[in-house]
Amino acid sequence: MTLPISIDREALRTLNRLLSRLETNLADQIKADAEGWKAFSARLHRHFPLLFRLYYSLYSNRYDFFFHIEDLLTVLARTWFARPADLRVLDEAREENPLWFHSNQLLGGVCYVDLFAGDLEGLRSKIPYFQELGLTYLHLMPFFKMPEDENDGGYAVSSYREVHPPLGTMEQLASLARDLRAAGISLVADLVFNHTSDEHTWALRALAGEPDFQEMFHIFPDRTMPDAYERSLREIFPEEHGGAFTPFPLGAHSGDEKGVRVRKSWVWTTFHNYQWDLNYANPTVFNRMAGEMLFLANQGVEILRLDAVAFIWKKLGTSCENLPEAHTLIQAFNAVARIAAPALLFKSEAIVHPDEVIKYVSPQECQLSYNPLLMALLWNSLATRKVRLLAQALATRFKLEPGTAWVNYVRCHDDIGWTFSDDDAAQLGVNAYDHRQFLNEFYRGRFPGSFARGLPFQENPKTGDCRISGTCASLAGLEKAIREEGPHEVELAIRRIALIHGIIMTAGGIPLIYLGDEIGTLNDYSYRDHPLHKRDSRWAHRPPANWDAYARRSDPDTIEGQVFQSLKNLISLRKEHPVFSGGDLEIIATENMHVLGYTRLFAGQRGIVFANFSENIQVVPAYILKQYHCYNKHRLHGISEIKEGEDLSLPPYELLILK
Repeated sequence: MTLPISIDREALRTLNRLLSRLETNLADQIKADAEGWKAFSARLHRHFPLLFRLYYSLYSNRYDFFFHIEDLLTVLARTWFARPADLRVLDEAREENPLWFHSNQLLGGVCYVDLFAGDLEGLRSKIPYFQELGLTYLHLMPFFKMPEDENDGGYAVSSYREVHPPLGTMEQLASLARDLRAAGISLVADLVFNHTSDEHTWALRALAGEPDFQEMFHIFPDRTMPDAYERSLREIFPEEHGGAFTPFPLGAHSGDEKGVRVRKSWVWTTFHNYQWDLNYANPTVFNRMAGEMLFLANQGVEILRLDAVAFIWKKLGTSCENLPEAHTLIQAFNAVARIAAPALLFKSEAIVHPDEVIKYVSPQECQLSYNPLLMALLWNSLATRKVRLLAQALATRFKLEPGTAWVNYVRCHDDIGWTFSDDDAAQLGVNAYDHRQFLNEFYRGRFPGSFARGLPFQENPKTGDCRISGTCASLAGLEKAIREEGPHEVELAIRRIALIHGIIMTAGGIPLIYLGDEIGTLNDYSYRDHPLHKRDSRWAHRPPANWDAYARRSDPDTIEGQVFQSLKNLISLRKEHPVFSGGDLEIIATENMHVLGYTRLFAGQRGIVFANFSENIQVVPAYILKQYHCYNKHRLHGISEIKEGEDLSLPPYELLILK
């Protein structure tokens, strides 16, 4: 009779066996850092059972399972011994205060190193500006070594341990991280989990015919398996290559040896043909990527945005997106971090259906997640002047599991996709397909009454489907107002910019500013003259920082000064009032389709927000104000006056905040 396996018992047994081997193999490091080993060992005992369970669920069918888990523990121990003392202190602080990111003091900014400041040393010189703005979280867009030509904006990584040479060195990055930390700013970076570039050492050695490296990717000798997989896959970039596989000559990079046989093979490339998908069914890939992740944590990266995580597990007969094993993988990486870099947090990037986005968010998986739904529906509300989809989403899809938080944003480096649920729209009598067509027309400036000047991205001429590019200011009407209208329209555009930023400052979670938006940066159409960018409209909202424009941020007579001061006022308000900590939000039914209302609750305090998404005066009935005890509240922001027993009149694009 065979007794059932107890995973927890096997985890303990495995750990006890492997610890003695680790202690032998790492005797010199342990002797040199006895206190460090004590701390590591304690965390290992605490978190190994979960790591073992997750690793076992992924790789128990491997004959060499225990070899790989020993290898993983060795990677963890060696990276822990290499972890700088100041980061170990940070680890302890974050373990004592695991909800530090719920604070109302948190404010994020995101930028490209080269476009914002030239290089890492230039970025260091901008720390005083980041402090002036109030940032406590700085997300640098991909800065790793990448191909010189096509590199997907840095998301084709040639080395996770090298900075792209024009930007600086890894030593400079670690130094910058220390300086940022001293200024109270956490460094955030992308970790491209799904793929490497075809110039990565792993890919080059696979190309050269080395079997161990070929097994790190999905490589097939003919079209049999690619054809079988593609029956259930969607095409991400069909205009570049059909399907999800790219042909390449295996053995072509094996050097000058004569007689080397070169044969055509196929490699999985979900996105661009120069981005090779990693094979996470191979535990070697997990272990090597765990090492890369911990290396970055040891450079001072405190938060990792996990790129393209929906695609990291492949299974024949499925879409190979959002599979259960993808979640298991992320949870296993999270367990690795808890052992060897406890200060490290994960941020999910999953531009997928709202039902799928939420599945990545938990303390055991991604503690943070971008909130693409809120972003899309803020722009939807500006276009329609109606808040029903936004209010519905905040009421039904905003609440998160304790120990997690949204990262709320208005714009980012990417395009805008209209990611609301068709079912949610149908509940409100909205035809989702038609409504997306309307939004695309509106934000391209082609719908009557549109204030926007956006651009289509990846437009399908047959269906009219596309996504939208453009800076916050150009989409909010500032470009059109300056170039085609007048001062009144400029004022309305600035109020729109402030309104939607006010929502992300007060709704709950971490607000994130795409740097440049805080001074009203407009679209840059010069990308059309760049040979590598001219077919990618997203470069319209990726202009180099204009420091002459930034110099005008303190002048209230300039547009830059007006936009900057309006956002600074909102940032100061957020930081001065703890009620905007955490994420508890309750929607107020305002009885006005143009006015969003919600309450914020934290530590016994209550804040109230009313937002008019229309260019006309809107009214909230007196009985609503009485129901939410608004008459005895103090006004923190806005110009509306609340008079006892009277309706509330909100001016155009008014953001009224009460406490």
